[in-house]
Amino acid sequence: MSQKIMFDLDDTLVYCNKYFHFILDQFADEMATWYGPAGISRSEIASKQTEIDIAGVQILGFKSEHFPQSFIDTYRHFQNLTGRTPSSLEEDKLWKLGNSVYELEVEPYPNMEETLETLANSGHELHLYTGGDTLIQHRKIESMNLERYFQKRIYVRQHKNTEALEQILTDGGFDRTSTWMIGNSVRTDVLPALHCGINAVYLKQEAEWTYNVIPIDAKPSGALLTLTALPQVPPAIHEYLNEIGIAVSR
Repeated sequence: MSQKIMFDLDDTLVYCNKYFHFILDQFADEMATWYGPAGISRSEIASKQTEIDIAGVQILGFKSEHFPQSFIDTYRHFQNLTGRTPSSLEEDKLWKLGNSVYELEVEPYPNMEETLETLANSGHELHLYTGGDTLIQHRKIESMNLERYFQKRIYVRQHKNTEALEQILTDGGFDRTSTWMIGNSVRTDVLPALHCGINAVYLKQEAEWTYNVIPIDAKPSGALLTLTALPQVPPAIHEYLNEIGIAVSR
């Protein structure tokens, strides 16, 4: 039986967190040169930025400006704390640094194409559901030529939560017993899927963003699978379907 399989994009199909960590390291280094002499440690800087970043996402969703703004807000926090003279040039430098994360080249996870092709060739219908700035996300999608697999079944939302997923499922008339959500985020992929009554695959990644790491406190009405690599997805879904007596083509 054909399934509707919905993939997250960032850190599910393509790398994302490692680029943010790369820019965050540069931010912490820069801030440490300015505020280290006042006794502010690099870990304090990183912790405050994470706190501000997560607070911004909860209010603004995945709006691209929130990340560089977290740099500015962190800078101003320590400027106020230490009394260091503010600098518009320094703020401009941090804003450009934060925005530069969106200009880095997109890199697929290993076996991304093979995984999607295997599922498509098995007769499943593939969907892409991602959170973020529309232009930035579509640029990633185009650079990876993902329309080959998802066609017009692509959904980009600034707020990626249960309400957004419910709207997609309702508008699309999805059969929830044969619909899957696959992603690396417990917060924005797994829990919304469980709350909406569809199957979920938690694709657990190393060095996960703190925002995404929360307890799975909802009970599945269907499948809840935890995997660690993208190529594990097709056999895991097929095995589950076979276990419950649903035949799939190979």
